[in-house]
Amino acid sequence: MDLKGKVAYITGGTKGIGYGIAESLLAQGMKVAISGRSQKSVDEALMGLNNKENVVGIVSDVSKLADEVNAVDTILKQWGQLDVVMANAGVGHFAPIDEMSDKDWHSMIDTNLNGVFHTLKASVEALKKSEGYYMTLASLAGTNFFATAAGYNATKFGVVGFTQAAMLDLRKYNIKVTTIMPGSVATHFNDHVPSDKDAWKIQPEDIGQLVVDLLKMHPRTLPSKIEVRPTRPDLK
Repeated sequence: MDLKGKVAYITGGTKGIGYGIAESLLAQGMKVAISGRSQKSVDEALMGLNNKENVVGIVSDVSKLADEVNAVDTILKQWGQLDVVMANAGVGHFAPIDEMSDKDWHSMIDTNLNGVFHTLKASVEALKKSEGYYMTLASLAGTNFFATAAGYNATKFGVVGFTQAAMLDLRKYNIKVTTIMPGSVATHFNDHVPSDKDAWKIQPEDIGQLVVDLLKMHPRTLPSKIEVRPTRPDLK
């Protein structure tokens, strides 16, 4: 894919991995729309991004299909096309299953799992027209289960399964579909504050570079599921 002038939509793009992907795509000459759940978070993210003429911010809660339909409509009205969609928005709540609240369980299901469906449902017709690329941001927690993560594991296992099945459904339209499954990333996920102590972790810009590499890969080849992890976790 020749990236210059192509249009991307990144959910949860106001910080962390989504923000890192946005920076990487803008550097390639793409037009990028990012979304977040509040106007404040969107405005703060836009202030830090370069190439402001090529970026827009949208308030959208991926747990609501209507919000995602509105987001895609906004992008199409702004730029007339949509070539790349990254369903990145996600939340995590961790507790033993006998202590997990109904609220936290449904928060993860609604955002992490229902959200990737809503984002694809809203964008799939535009992606058919552009013969574009749909990606989801899963996790190594989508293949490795661990204590206190029953809810999070359930959603990320679901995201992986959803994305791989969607890949089979959509490749006849020349839409490429990939899920990326990172291990530890230096982000604000789960209220973490990144610091120098996170130097051993994957950095958001590393995932951004991975997305660029995927987009530039020859269309005959599809890395449909990618696991990525820190090289030296023993340095933490």
